[in-house]
Amino acid sequence: MPLKGKSALVTGASSGIGRAIALRLAKAGATVWASDITTDVVEGGPPVAEPLAQISPASCFAQLDVRDHAACAQLCADIRQQHGRLDIVVPSAMTPGRGSLPETTPEAWRRVMSVNMDGMFNILSGALVQMRDQTAENDERGRIVVIGSQHGMVAAPGAFSYGVSKAAVLQMMRQVAVEHADEGIICNAVSPGKILTGKTGPAVADDVLAYSQTRTPLPRLGRPADVAGAVAFLCDPATTYITGHNLLVDGGWMAG
Repeated sequence: MPLKGKSALVTGASSGIGRAIALRLAKAGATVWASDITTDVVEGGPPVAEPLAQISPASCFAQLDVRDHAACAQLCADIRQQHGRLDIVVPSAMTPGRGSLPETTPEAWRRVMSVNMDGMFNILSGALVQMRDQTAENDERGRIVVIGSQHGMVAAPGAFSYGVSKAAVLQMMRQVAVEHADEGIICNAVSPGKILTGKTGPAVADDVLAYSQTRTPLPRLGRPADVAGAVAFLCDPATTYITGHNLLVDGGWMAG
């Protein structure tokens, strides 16, 4: 249990990748605050609070709208007050966006940016206020692992706002990693490829899945647990001297 005694905040934790990350960090010993705007689970199963409590009775669900700057700051402060420290933050909350630039209305653009970009800013801001003010342990004051996307590195055809938002997320990671390295803040990103979370809709249409499989060298598409394992690796105290790094979890897609 390499994260025993650590506190962790995971946003977007009700479903899919965020849910898997929250449960994985709890299994590694962390006390996890799994946050989301809703308790609804996209891929079915009980709300995250139930399996989370079975793994770690001290962990809990905290309702949070990442678009609310004050609420993000307050939750980060509450975690530090209750636990004594805010050790790990994994901003995973996101919303998809479809359409090319001409097809994207100002309302659709603002909806995606308010969650994916503003929400990331709000969580990073709240986390840094707490982490910079706490005592360093082994030269570290806190670790942040943002959830990006391979489409923050290459174009996201038919998803203009989503691709732009994820590119911004990766740049935020780099800025934090460089500007706060001397304060003991470790900041990295995990960027998933095609991950099957159980959701339905255009993202898992037969032609989309077939294309994704042809682009992925490994013989299967990704699972939420694959991303969660990468996050746990970057949160592990044994993982040292890595910051400002974007770890791809894409089955080799971007190498092809």
